[in-house]
Amino acid sequence: MGEHRIRLDVSDDGVATVTLDRGEKHNALDPAMFDAILATTESLAADRRVRAVVLHGAGKSFCSGLDISALGDSGGAPALLTREDGHLANHAQRVATDWARVPAPVIAAITGNCFGGGLQIALGADIRYVTPDARLSIMEVKWGLVPDMGISQTLPRLVAADVAKELTFTGRIISGTEAHSLGLATRVLDDPLAAALDLAHEIAGKSPHAIRAAKRLYDETWSGADSATALMLESELQVGLMGSANQLEAVFAGMERRDARFADPE
Repeated sequence: MGEHRIRLDVSDDGVATVTLDRGEKHNALDPAMFDAILATTESLAADRRVRAVVLHGAGKSFCSGLDISALGDSGGAPALLTREDGHLANHAQRVATDWARVPAPVIAAITGNCFGGGLQIALGADIRYVTPDARLSIMEVKWGLVPDMGISQTLPRLVAADVAKELTFTGRIISGTEAHSLGLATRVLDDPLAAALDLAHEIAGKSPHAIRAAKRLYDETWSGADSATALMLESELQVGLMGSANQLEAVFAGMERRDARFADPE
């Protein structure tokens, strides 16, 4: 992964903890951090053991956004806008949008600053837990820019257009409490990391095939899909689950009042 920027740990029950590990810089995004995140999402997407992911930042902040000085010194900004063959999103966008390519649910635990690109990474997660005093901002206007790390694909699923515009036009900083009231955060908690880990372990105890299918169902149909396509995908996913080994294990475990023993996806 190049320079050290990420810590990745996978527990015995398949919970992957991803730590943005540049705490002394509030986990600001430099070229090495971009590369490390992409390598991590690729690894998680391919690891069949992973049943849930918790994403958080070391130190005081989740991620304070772009490290402008590091990008300027390295000439890395233009490279972030390049698209590799086979990818719809560019290098910078993939840091936020590739979390959707991870079949397992991704839970972001947000503390401290979550600005600009950092917020867009958090928006790429399936669930966001925040502290009441966390500080979130679509901050790009401060630098004379537009948010361009996949926010057009994530923000419309969470808030109305007028809310998105007000936050984007002003770049104002909002608290975790306000973020929750606006729909940007799922829950407000004093210890979002502990709560995220608890949720991840709970999810890890469910059938991984059912969880992956549910994530795919919502990701592909929540906005933009026509009714016929959405309803057909529901049926196709259900048919694929019914009678499968893990689906039968869920039934038998429930009837026998015991913990289920689910097999990892092949």
